[in-house]
Amino acid sequence: MNGIKSTRLVTPQGIRSGCLYWEDGKITAVTQEPLEGVELLDLGDSWVTPGFIDLHTHGGGGGHDFRGTEEDIRIILDFHLSHGTTCIYPTISSAPLAEQEESVERIMQLAKDPEIRITVPGVHLEGPYFSLAQMGAQRPNFITPPIPEDYLPMLQRCSDKIARWDYAPENDRDQAFAKALKEYGVMAAAGHTDALYSDMKKAMEHGLKVVTHLYSCTSTVSRDHGFRRLGVIETAWLEDDLYVEAIADGKHMPPELLKMIWKLKGSHRVALVTDSILWAGYDTKGRESVLIDEYLIEDGVCKMEDRSAFRGSIATTDRLLRVAVQDAGIPMEEAVRMMTETPAALMGLKTKGSLAPGFDCDLVVLDNDLQIQKVICKGV
Repeated sequence: MNGIKSTRLVTPQGIRSGCLYWEDGKITAVTQEPLEGVELLDLGDSWVTPGFIDLHTHGGGGGHDFRGTEEDIRIILDFHLSHGTTCIYPTISSAPLAEQEESVERIMQLAKDPEIRITVPGVHLEGPYFSLAQMGAQRPNFITPPIPEDYLPMLQRCSDKIARWDYAPENDRDQAFAKALKEYGVMAAAGHTDALYSDMKKAMEHGLKVVTHLYSCTSTVSRDHGFRRLGVIETAWLEDDLYVEAIADGKHMPPELLKMIWKLKGSHRVALVTDSILWAGYDTKGRESVLIDEYLIEDGVCKMEDRSAFRGSIATTDRLLRVAVQDAGIPMEEAVRMMTETPAALMGLKTKGSLAPGFDCDLVVLDNDLQIQKVICKGV
């Protein structure tokens, strides 16, 4: 049995001073006083949280994308693990379904390798069934309405490897795609969408559970001959059971907007995500901006080369925590919940996201400035 002690364990009961023990990768006890006969690693007043769960990330580690080679994927997984992500859902953007399927198979085959320490429960498909008006940095030549002859064979072959599929509900008029996802056990998410409230309600009746990166490529109040119509953002406020993602990099939304989302939805329905691209964690080393191929990195975010819009996040999960706590003023235990317990609950992960007996021993140790000191994954 192994153990640590700290004055700041972030537990389901709040922030506690105490000891945490694990054996064979599972937490066995969380106690106020030390157990006899077990040597403890004294972490002093370091923060100890559950391992972070990232539901939405395209890559990282210095220019590596999840659509790449096996070596690319290994580098990305190790990179995000070093920043506190102990459970990850690799994201594949809009592309021909055959290419998406190849990426799914490559990622999930590699996830079986015992040398891969981070947990990969499944892959997240972002597209191609989106609204062209809300496509963001997605590639327009791949955007298409849902076509059963395309997605059904893929679901038949890969549904056990695909955890979630994002789409625009307004383009699924007969709910055939939503019904198929539900039948095959794949979570439906609304993303890159111009859906109205009525579209969202129908989709929710057939299994839609979460809004992809709220406020980024999501519709809001519009007018039709003077009559106002609610969009995806307003649906998120009205429907208490609907989860939302928030890109908490401090760039895609200002800290004040992140705080508003937390106040309106509550930490049990908000999952903080990086939505990071291949340059996640890139350090410009004091330069104001760096242009790599068509990627312009400046101000802590990746922009289109003409600076007309963001191209993607370069955040890591530890940065999300710092933005939420230090910039948005969200209490530590609430911010941690949005990166651990809430995404675990959304994805049905029964042994992730909590410092409690029976849960996987995935821990993140941080200093007073919320910088990573140690990451313990599956007890190692």
